[in-house]
Parts: sequence; structure tokens; C-alpha cells
Amino acid sequence: MEKNTGKHKLSIAILFGGCSTEYEVSLQSAYSVITHLNQEKYEAHLIGITREGTWLSYEGDIDRIPEDTWASADCLPAMLSPNRTDHGLLILRAGGLELIHLDAVFPVLHGKNGEDGTVQGLCELAGLPVVGCGMEASVLGMDKHLAHTLVSLDGIEVPGSVLFRRMPSEAEEFSMTEHLHYPLFVKPVKAGSSFGISRIETPAGLHDAVTLAFAHDDSVLVEEAVPGFEVGCAVLGNENLIIGEVDEIELSSGFFDYTEKYTLKTSRIHCPARISAETAERIRETAGRIYRILSCRGFARVDLFLTPDNRIVFNEVNTIPGFTTHSRYPSMLKSIGMTFEEIVDALIRLAVEP
Repeated sequence: MEKNTGKHKLSIAILFGGCSTEYEVSLQSAYSVITHLNQEKYEAHLIGITREGTWLSYEGDIDRIPEDTWASADCLPAMLSPNRTDHGLLILRAGGLELIHLDAVFPVLHGKNGEDGTVQGLCELAGLPVVGCGMEASVLGMDKHLAHTLVSLDGIEVPGSVLFRRMPSEAEEFSMTEHLHYPLFVKPVKAGSSFGISRIETPAGLHDAVTLAFAHDDSVLVEEAVPGFEVGCAVLGNENLIIGEVDEIELSSGFFDYTEKYTLKTSRIHCPARISAETAERIRETAGRIYRILSCRGFARVDLFLTPDNRIVFNEVNTIPGFTTHSRYPSMLKSIGMTFEEIVDALIRLAVEP
């Protein structure tokens, strides 16, 4: 086995794709990270994960990644070695296994099998520093019910909700949710990018919405809609936190579903949010509290609601938020003076610092 341990640059494995419904989003995010990586400081090793879950070392043209034409002859089978003594990446070449030492792993993955603690757990097992949140925070960030439960214990308001751990009968649906006030959101507990989410105005839509949500997950949350609008906070750091400008989602109708998140056909993002400085500071303080409650590290986007009577209500934490140059997370930090290159550099430094 050949061992390559060149140390003049930090050796970073960038993971993209993934066995997830958010595969396409990951390709766009990873492309932005790769093209804004400081080539003088970091040596990138690109690991693409197919929709089927096959790990491949990619050594071809990076412009083929966002086009989803990367899985080709430029790929070789690869995996992270689980051996802590290896501390690296294994690539199967014609002459045998090559072991490449890694200083950190940067998973630019969204949704299941990437953002949910699975990859982070593999990295922790292997003794490899991971960019962003670790396994514990990733699990909590993906599980909306667990996140709401922990955050509410610290006195932060969350929406009223009911959890279904199995597909209920129609009678159970109505009896268990009759105390909730419509409109309601019905959502998979562990899904991202609004897949499987429905907003319903009356009990007549409840059964179909629950059925749809169960098609995406094995647990479903039925949650009261919060009046007002959604705001977000980009949080960066381990011990000392940097929190970007608060942004605001302006909706013309419906809710911020997958189409709106990635096309903004009928919605707008305002950064900074159109709120008072005092309210923005309260939101940043609440976001920092939530970040720490859920054991986040590196970075995360904390999403909240601001009600007409100025209450702050927790929505969710995205431990690997969208990361294209026009995504909300980098835009909020850009508003306080950080460039995309500086954000990527800071995230890697946070991963490898003692």
C-alpha cells in the first residue's frame, strides 16, 4: 500500500452528491466550495457519492460536477478508512490501494446519508476532523422533534405539534390533532429542503398530507403554522461565535417549499431583514443559544419565526445549509464583510483547530 503524507498543504477530502433526495443541491454547493478553496493552503481530494451510494474518487474536470456528468472514467473506487491509524482516504488504483493522509473531511452533503450524522459518525470513528457539526448535532439538527424538545426545555418557544411514529388510522389522526389550531404543517421528521411537507387549512387535507409525509420518513410531525414570517441566522464558530445579518423570507403565498428555495419564483429574501435593530439582536442571541443547546460546531443556519407580536419561535437548524455563492448562509455572512473564500477558509480552520 502506497502512503502519501505530503504536508506542505492541508489535505482536505470534499464529499459531494450523496444517496439523498438532495443530491442535485449538493452538487451545486460543492462546486462553489471547490472553486473558492485557497489552492495555496489546501489540497482537495474530491469524493463523489452517487445516488445509489457508491463512493468514487473524482479526478476530472470540476465543471462536470454541477452538470452531474462527473461519474465517468475519471473515477476510481474510494472510501474513508475506518482505521484511526490510517487517518486517511483509500483509493483503489490499478497497482493496488493508495492511502492518502487527510487533515479534515468536508462533507458538502444535504439531507439523509450525509447531513444526518451518518458521515460525521464515520469520520469520528476514523479519527478524522470533520468540517461543520459533529455526529450529535447533526442527528439533532435532522430530527425536528428532538431539536424542538431540547430547545423548548431551555425556555425557547416552539410550535405546538404532534408526533406520529407510525402511520395512524384516520380516526387517530383527528383525535390526536384536534387540540391543534389550523392551518397546520405536516412534515417528515427527518427530511430536508421541504420534501414531503404540506400546509393544510382544514382537517379534510390531513390524511393525504400525513400519507405523503410518511412516504419520505418513518416519523411525521404535525405542527401548528406560526403567524408572521421566517427569519434566519448564519452562525459560524466553535467557542466564539460569529453571527451574520438576520435575513427574512418574504412569501407571496403558500410556504417556502423546495421550488421556492431554489428558484425564488414568487418569494424574496431580504438581507438584512426588515426589522428593528433591537429585534435583530434578540434573534441573533436566540440563534446563538440554540446553536449551543444542540451542540453545534463549525457552522449552521438557525431558522426561526418572528410573530406579529414580536415573539421569536424556533423552526429548525440546518447543519449543512445550502452553500452556493447565492445561498442564504454565505449571503448573511457577506453582509457583515466576509467573502465566500474567507468563509470556506474559516470553516476548515475551525475543523482542524485543537
